Amino acid sequence: MNKIKKQSAYQHDRTCVYNIHYHVIWCVKYRNQVLTPAIADDLKTVLDVIASEKGFIIEACEIGDGDHIHVFVTAKPKLSITSIVTWMKGISARRLFLMHPELKKQLWGGHLWNGSYFVETIGSTSEDNIRRYIENQKKHS
Repeated sequence: MNKIKKQSAYQHDRTCVYNIHYHVIWCVKYRNQVLTPAIADDLKTVLDVIASEKGFIIEACEIGDGDHIHVFVTAKPKLSITSIVTWMKGISARRLFLMHPELKKQLWGGHLWNGSYFVETIGSTSEDNIRRYIENQKKHS
């Protein structure tokens, strides 16, 4: 009988064990719908390359309405989410402008991405469970 070994949700590094996931969303400047299917495909490829170069993993990535992007990222604790987002937005914009010069002409001011972003952490344990666990630690001391 073949036993299927369940993949652990935890990542192991030299000095820590972690399970860190982020859901990140950012928009095209002025919500212009310039992310055509061809550009979206190139963007996904570029983001995968950036992730590989910088040491994080993109678990999922989708373009919404041609004007924003959702990315599900796993990263080591030493990588700040600010750095990850800065790399994804800055490097992808530069590379997409080189791959699709017409893109820059469609955007007022020549900027691809809005300056802000949304991020939330995603975990396998709910906030309520964590709060309960921490509160219960008082009982053990």
